[in-house]
Amino acid sequence: MIIGCDYHPAFQQIAFVDSDTGELQERRLQHPEEAEQFYRDLAAQGVKVRVGMEASGQARWFERLLAELNFELWIGDATEIARKRERKQKTDRQDAQHILRLLLKDDFPQIWVPSWENRDLRQLLWHRHRMVQARTRIMNQLQAVALNEGLRCKKRLWREAGREQLESFPLAPQASRRRRDLLELLDRLSPTITELTQTIEQEAEKCPEAQRLMTHPGVGALTALAFVLIIGRAERFQCGKQIGSYLGLVPLEESSGNRRRLGHITKQGNALLRFLLVEAAQVSARSIPEWRNKYFHLAMRRGRKIAKVAMARKLAVHLFWMWRKGWDYEQVRKFGSHAGQPGNRDGVQSNTE
Repeated sequence: MIIGCDYHPAFQQIAFVDSDTGELQERRLQHPEEAEQFYRDLAAQGVKVRVGMEASGQARWFERLLAELNFELWIGDATEIARKRERKQKTDRQDAQHILRLLLKDDFPQIWVPSWENRDLRQLLWHRHRMVQARTRIMNQLQAVALNEGLRCKKRLWREAGREQLESFPLAPQASRRRRDLLELLDRLSPTITELTQTIEQEAEKCPEAQRLMTHPGVGALTALAFVLIIGRAERFQCGKQIGSYLGLVPLEESSGNRRRLGHITKQGNALLRFLLVEAAQVSARSIPEWRNKYFHLAMRRGRKIAKVAMARKLAVHLFWMWRKGWDYEQVRKFGSHAGQPGNRDGVQSNTE
């Protein structure tokens, strides 16, 4: 049985056909009881099932259910599925029928889906990132309180002496309560972030690819592990341009005829990894002389923001080729910039072997 599923958080509209009889049926299943009963009944009948659906959120329970029942699940690119639509009308029934037609014609744009372990580790990265953002917001509020009371030394505010000075200011009752609550939240968040950071470092030690990427200056356990988890497999990409496009680090292009127009970056990739690459690229630019010269040249010509994004794209391409070739940073320095030249051909071959 082949099922085209238009998934929504509260329900799913399905169109399904039996490949033996050719009978076409449609149903609307409420979540989760009715949908779970429908698929469990198919499993009890011993029917082989393939389900196709667009990539969407809030479907983790549904994916687990199909995996438990040993049903085949194909997740497709929502943009490509919409591009293949012929009719102007769009309803839930037509969406399900459209997905079913793509499955039957073997034209379904299936995408790579990470494993459950990969997804769980991504939750660890996102959780730490959100905790750090929350701590930053709290520190900014406390910084504003200190500035209003005349404390101008920002760097010393979070040391022991600065903390005592921050707590000693006489404030109005409600302002004093706000300061106390913010300090309590800060004291609770900092140990949590430290624990999450240690867990990430332990997970990076278990990953040989992340360990190899960490040899690059400016790349720590967080950036390396995030790169490995989000890219998934280096074999999915053939060149560095595809990596830049996948991460949303390439400019938006609207060209026609002799006119070529490039806009801001697309930002279509993973926002967390893009943020980490920008941060790590700035450290790399301070650590590597060639990168520092490149960064300042771009900053003077195009501005600092564009220079940071350009260095982040350069770092992403470097990490991709380190992973693809199995090289550490020293091998990239030795062979990477001279690949293909006769003088280093033997060295590259022997290193690859």
